Amino acid sequence: MSDISIEKILTSVDHTALSRNATKEDIVRLVQEANAVRAASVCVPPCYVALAKSLVKSDVKVCTVIGFPNGYNTTAVKAYETAEAVKEGADEIDMVINNNLLKEGAWDAVREEIR
Repeated sequence: MSDISIEKILTSVDHTALSRNATKEDIVRLVQEANAVRAASVCVPPCYVALAKSLVKSDVKVCTVIGFPNGYNTTAVKAYETAEAVKEGADEIDMVINNNLLKEGAWDAVREEIR
């Protein structure tokens, strides 16, 4: 068994605050915690990307989720939201696929949305 430290594990963890009730203070605290343990990233709502980017240190990346939580947005809205998040400083983008398309088995539409 390898001797891996908790510190090493934490560098692979995404520290996340995606609650619909997340406040600016929550994001500040989240980033401070991530900086302290050198987490891989902080994952925040798109409206907090710029704030998080201004607070991260070292190798901590800023991630956001597009179309969260149900992926109901149109592809055009998701593309715009992604471009805005990147402009605000997001290093990583996660996207929620359209769950309705998935349930309908509309695989070509799901693939096209991802593309």
